[in-house]
Amino acid sequence: MSTNTPAIRTNLRNLNHHLYDNNGTWWIHFHVHHPDYTKSRIRESLGTKCLTKARELRDLVLNHLVLQAQLGEPVRSWQEGRAA
Repeated sequence: MSTNTPAIRTNLRNLNHHLYDNNGTWWIHFHVHHPDYTKSRIRESLGTKCLTKARELRDLVLNHLVLQAQLGEPVRSWQEGRAA
C-alpha cells in the first residue's frame, strides 16, 4: 500500500452511518489507513444542523476520498482539502 486509504464501510440500513450529532451540528467520522499499518480517526464538522444536508455532504466527502485513493493521491481530510 503506497498511499493512505480511507476505511469506508457502509451500512445500508443506517442512513446516518458515518454521521453523528454533536450539540445540534452534524459531524462526519471515518478512519484512514496509512502505509505503515497505522490508522487515523478523522472527525470533522459538516457545519450544518440539517440532517438532510449532512447526508449530502457526507456522501460528497466519502466519494471524494474514494476518488483520491483510486487516483493514488494522498487521502486528506475534508478540511485539508478545502484549504488547499
